Amino acid sequence: MTTKSAAAAARATVYGYPRQGQGRELKKAVEGYWKGRVTAEALRTTAAGLRRANWRQLAEAGITEVPTGDFSLYDHVLDTTVMVGAIPDRHRDAVATDALDGYFAMARGTQDVAPLEMTKWFDTNYHYLVPELGPGTVFTADSAKQVAELKEALALGPAARPVLVGPVTYLLLAKPAPGVAADFEPLTLLDRLLPVYAEVLADLRAAGARWVQLDEPALVQDRTPAQLDATARAYRALGALTDRPKLLVASYFGHLGDALPVLAKAPVDGLALDFTEPAAAHLEGLAAVGGLPGKRLVAGVVNGRNIWVDDLERSLTTLGTLLGLADRVDVAASCSLLHVPLDATAEKDVDPQILRWLSFARQKTAEVVTLATGLAQGTGAITGELAANRAALASRAGSPLTRVPAVRARAGAVTGADGSRSRPYPERAPAQRARLGLPLLPTTTIGSFPQTSALRAARADLRAGRIGTDGYEERIRAEIREVVSFQEKTGLDVLVHGEPERDDMVQYFAERLDGYLATRHGWVQSYGTRYVRPPILAGDISRPAPMTVRWTAYAQSLTTKPVKGMLTGPVTMLAWSFVRDDQPLGDTARQVALALRDEVDDLEAAGTPVIQVDEPALRETLPLRSADRAAYLAWATEAFRLTTSGVRPDTQIHTHMCYAEFGDIVRAIDDLDADVISLEAARSHMRVAHELAEHGYPREAGPGVWDIHSPRVPSPEEATALLRAGLEAIPAERLWVNPDCGLKTRGWPETRASLEHLVAAARALRGELPAS
Repeated sequence: MTTKSAAAAARATVYGYPRQGQGRELKKAVEGYWKGRVTAEALRTTAAGLRRANWRQLAEAGITEVPTGDFSLYDHVLDTTVMVGAIPDRHRDAVATDALDGYFAMARGTQDVAPLEMTKWFDTNYHYLVPELGPGTVFTADSAKQVAELKEALALGPAARPVLVGPVTYLLLAKPAPGVAADFEPLTLLDRLLPVYAEVLADLRAAGARWVQLDEPALVQDRTPAQLDATARAYRALGALTDRPKLLVASYFGHLGDALPVLAKAPVDGLALDFTEPAAAHLEGLAAVGGLPGKRLVAGVVNGRNIWVDDLERSLTTLGTLLGLADRVDVAASCSLLHVPLDATAEKDVDPQILRWLSFARQKTAEVVTLATGLAQGTGAITGELAANRAALASRAGSPLTRVPAVRARAGAVTGADGSRSRPYPERAPAQRARLGLPLLPTTTIGSFPQTSALRAARADLRAGRIGTDGYEERIRAEIREVVSFQEKTGLDVLVHGEPERDDMVQYFAERLDGYLATRHGWVQSYGTRYVRPPILAGDISRPAPMTVRWTAYAQSLTTKPVKGMLTGPVTMLAWSFVRDDQPLGDTARQVALALRDEVDDLEAAGTPVIQVDEPALRETLPLRSADRAAYLAWATEAFRLTTSGVRPDTQIHTHMCYAEFGDIVRAIDDLDADVISLEAARSHMRVAHELAEHGYPREAGPGVWDIHSPRVPSPEEATALLRAGLEAIPAERLWVNPDCGLKTRGWPETRASLEHLVAAARALRGELPAS
């Protein structure tokens, strides 16, 4: 096909769309089902209605090929596990008895059966459920969901393309099942898995699929020659099938690197590539392999992970460069739009001048369609859209919000000494122990306590004007009193105030820092039915007033036990926000760190003996390519130390991380110079404790003994067993006892029981330890 005909054939598509609905209808239906208020049939009806609404919106916007199979009741990787029949043995009876209940049991666990492990989806804030595989795994095809949803979409009229997690990525994301040797490599099961994919592809072809998308984002990470050879073998096998639709292999979140020539040579019918991170890498790579003659190229030029309007003229330039490198060039967002909110026009509280800077899923869809139109028909067909886009970009660039001289001057004056504690840990630790007077195996929680319906109602009453600020704050004080009283009665050693005033650990601070914007309807799925509203980091950051001091001080006034001050760290403030893209991330992190440093200083001045600065996102923001990691970790650890290094030696600094792979950042964890770190460990059976020990981590640590993302209550014996495993790696004088994460999403009944068991386990083990 000529360059001109490739342009004329350009179509608009996307890889996935937000699942929840404008009013989070999916969350409400799923949680209603869990509570017995919604039937299985009603849940399926709600889900089908949301899928149809999504497809109609996309088709009406001008998307010529809609995705199917991206919709999930919980997680698309779990859906893939079901599709290939890789059900863990402990869940097989439940799945066989009731497929829906068994599906949710794999996601959440039951009182008797543990769920699958959960971790971050590459470097995003989405969480997936990790497949468990072993040498004895038998794969069997179950394409019912994928076929049914394809037929639903085709019945509405638009062309539809099923989207599947590719076989290589599925195996690279998997882990050895419990009881399987830790060095087992799931990729060795590839030849066993490929016939299952062949069967699914045949089923989809029979159901009407002309194209199927196989997502292989794992290939944008560093891959060994053996893994690349496995990729080549996989797509030679799938490409050689005769009973299949056309195959579109998609990658995103970065450039393919050495995997690009492998896929370019494979007998597949098209590639979908990310041209946002960075565009030049894939442009150069495509040119080096001679392009994709005879194949379809889907160019992801609109950023699917951030919310700023696209620079349409820049994207058109990239698209123009691609013409001639493929038989057909289509236009898409860089990844699934799962990672952005649904519709910016719903944000009535945002200044209209700022709103024009924002692009959520519906707006990104419109941008994709505009670009496809411009590519196919020329820029004369989109003159109005281009003019409006130029005006929006100029408005943002010239806004005083984006540059505050005083903030920039303070950040520019930072020196290395500002990021160093006045005394090293071996000298700080005795001073902290003397001040706190804690027993061996001290118990604490991560910060938040259950967000009850009464708390949510109080916030709604405040927003609606049914109560005033005084009435609302009295409700908050009453909740703090209850939380502190419970912790004292239960016997916890270091208490928290429970964070009843916070609806989200990032948004709460964003609403109190200059330079951030908050949304009302900007919900994004984090995992399952957990949705968050990431704030928008739009300008230079500063703290106009203390944010947490009075609530922490109030809690401390209720008890003689130490109460932790609770803050969200600078890296997580960036990672769980939609961050500005007009300056280096390290510059933005330094501004946020200085604002938080002011809060740390004020907490210490108010007498707070323990201050926790949470950084759960430190690992998830780690660049996918190892070559990029040193620079990231340098500014990330500097930002944490800048936040925390102004305190006295006897003030104990904690941090917290959860639901990620920590082994490859242990050195960075050490570089934070926190006195205590708490980490997720329950689902991974204390693996992180051994990783810390192997590194020689010299400070205190609290690997979690309660998986708070499951409703099940761990028994005292289970908590004790995990603590014993922790003691094998970390000496008792440096081991803390705590849950995996905050308790916001849990109910009070399981919170009371689980914390009582946690304290009982700690006391039992203290009794076995030699007196210090």
